[in-house]
Amino acid sequence: MTEVKLDRIGKSYGAVEAVQQFDLTIREGEFLVLLGPSGCGKSTTLRMIAGLESITRGDLLIGGKRMNDVDPKDRGVAMVFQNYALYPHKTVFDNMAMALKLQKVDAAEIRDRVGRTAEMLGLTDYLNRKPGALSGGQRQRVAIGRAIVRTPSVFLFDEPLSNLDAKLRVKMRMELQELHARLGATSVYVTHDQVEAMTLADRIVIMNGGVVAQVGTPREVYDRPANEFVAGVVGSPAMNFLDLRRDDTGRWISDCGSMVLASLPVDAGARHHVRLGVRPEHIEVSADGGAGADEAGYRAEVLLDELLGADALLSLGIGQARLLARVGGLAHPVKGDAVTIRLNPAQLHVFDADTGAAIRA
Repeated sequence: MTEVKLDRIGKSYGAVEAVQQFDLTIREGEFLVLLGPSGCGKSTTLRMIAGLESITRGDLLIGGKRMNDVDPKDRGVAMVFQNYALYPHKTVFDNMAMALKLQKVDAAEIRDRVGRTAEMLGLTDYLNRKPGALSGGQRQRVAIGRAIVRTPSVFLFDEPLSNLDAKLRVKMRMELQELHARLGATSVYVTHDQVEAMTLADRIVIMNGGVVAQVGTPREVYDRPANEFVAGVVGSPAMNFLDLRRDDTGRWISDCGSMVLASLPVDAGARHHVRLGVRPEHIEVSADGGAGADEAGYRAEVLLDELLGADALLSLGIGQARLLARVGGLAHPVKGDAVTIRLNPAQLHVFDADTGAAIRA
């Protein structure tokens, strides 16, 4: 297990700042996920660690040694790519053994390492097959196995599950969790899928436009997002947002006028305009058609209902406002029903309307 330290690291392409300077220490044995939309700088950061991109500024240290100018093959890292990057004309065994052969490792040791890794990944029966005769999940296992046999200090994963179907992604996520628990290796994983990030990570680095928006455990970034961007990225379905403005009496009224809050769960200071956030799973929906619109409850209409099995998603209309709620999938309200919704102040998030930063109590 090896510590990886990014010290004021940054990447520019001419005048374009792909990754703005930031500090990050990836602890020994940690599974760290870089999360964000396309173009946010997460893959560029991973490629700087791998040595596939030069570092414009700052230092990269792996195991305490500066790696800025060290060749990728000498950094003690192994990378698993999105597109598998397997040799189609070689067998599974030869694909997994290729790096060891180039390092002139003894043939007996190669057979031993590949054999043990294949058994670990359930590939023993496929060693003589070529990639074209494998499923997508099996090919991804081969790519992971090729990295494991090198016994690297650090594993790097660049969106390895994005080419798999939904059912197989779930299965491979579980396998990656088990594999990490078994190997205990330091791992850096890039994805745009927040479900992958939440289920796999010890910590998540959320990036936006080349800037690190927040670093924290999955629970921390879910419960206490640093800003509106993080709040919108983490959680499925995404958080609901409403614009609120303070009137002369101190009440907070939604822009469409259909929701009124006597107060906010935090002190907004001198602000007269904020953004209110509430997660779909934190909206209480009662199919009682109550007519009140008091501090605790608001009348709403179900505009659309989507059954997901155990849960259902309800698109709710509260005047001109629209909210998405997640409710139990049994006997849930359906399109056209009148309902009452309630918001628990302890589960609301408030953000500065200008900067997007979270306003804390």
